[in-house]
Amino acid sequence: MEPTRNTHATLIDLLDRILDKGLVIHADIIVSVAGVPLIGVNLRTALAGMETMLKYGVMQAWDEKTRTWEKEYRKKKEISLLQGEEVILKMLGSYYYSQGIYTAWRYGYLFLTNKRLILFHGDFGEILFEIPLEKIRGLAIRHTEYFTQYSTREELYLLLEGDKVARLSATDVGQLKNAIKKRICEMGLNLERELILPVLEQRAIKFLTKGEQIICNGKMWYLMDNHGILGNTWRPGYLYLTDKRLCWWHDFKQKAGLEIPIDKLIATAMEIRNLSSVLKGKKVLDVLYASDGLKKVACFSGKDLEEWDKILMKIISSRELETETCPQCGMRAPVKELLGKGCSRCGWVSPKMELKIKN
Repeated sequence: MEPTRNTHATLIDLLDRILDKGLVIHADIIVSVAGVPLIGVNLRTALAGMETMLKYGVMQAWDEKTRTWEKEYRKKKEISLLQGEEVILKMLGSYYYSQGIYTAWRYGYLFLTNKRLILFHGDFGEILFEIPLEKIRGLAIRHTEYFTQYSTREELYLLLEGDKVARLSATDVGQLKNAIKKRICEMGLNLERELILPVLEQRAIKFLTKGEQIICNGKMWYLMDNHGILGNTWRPGYLYLTDKRLCWWHDFKQKAGLEIPIDKLIATAMEIRNLSSVLKGKKVLDVLYASDGLKKVACFSGKDLEEWDKILMKIISSRELETETCPQCGMRAPVKELLGKGCSRCGWVSPKMELKIKN
């Protein structure tokens, strides 16, 4: 049989030929120095796909041993159920794990039994999350942002005893929720009808004060002053509006990059601007505020800027109705401050306050 050459064959064709038909190398090599043989090498090598190897009776014992070990290994990694426990539903899922500064989604299989909800990782044989069904007080589905600014997915929130919250994701969140709810009802337990979940964002918990409530929040780019040679640069983060302040959270640095008290907000403005040489014609929301006796501007870009503009302007307008000008110097200030403390610029105080000071 004479060898032939195919000039149109590619590297993929060559690999496919070797794996399918096999390649055998049989060579004897002798290394000599000055005519004196020093090293002898005898090479016997076979290269092929496993199907081809087994077809010719090569590596059969190794293959059988490996398959037997893998079968036994998989048996050991199956989830252990309690006595009388039965699996109602099984599906791929994940659990949001948070411990200190470490947060991550941990993936595995969700098992809903007649007694528990379990997240099991088969490869490690480890239970990642486990909760008895009687400890679940309420269920709720939320659409949350997932990885990118323009992608969302459904997550199942479980309200547990002690107002603790567990976040789960699954291939079919609605089916999982209905199955849990049905089983809990069969157990004769009641779930809270109007479920009010506490603030779940871990980043928000880090800067919220006691009693502070979030009005709205979302992913937002912020033009940050780097105070260096880089100048101002756009940074991704999260914008929060609470009943006390406007706060932008920088995830990378794990701290608030901007905090503006609500009573310091002055005005807002929307315009189209180039964020960089690549990001052109993007909407930008400018927020004018007072700080240390000066007027400053915070610039934001992202989704739903029109809604943010309406909400901020509503807050600014309602606050302006509660302000008044000083009768002596004309400076605008909150009515309560003018009547209670007087004018901070000229020192004017109301007659009622003067009488109170004299007495």
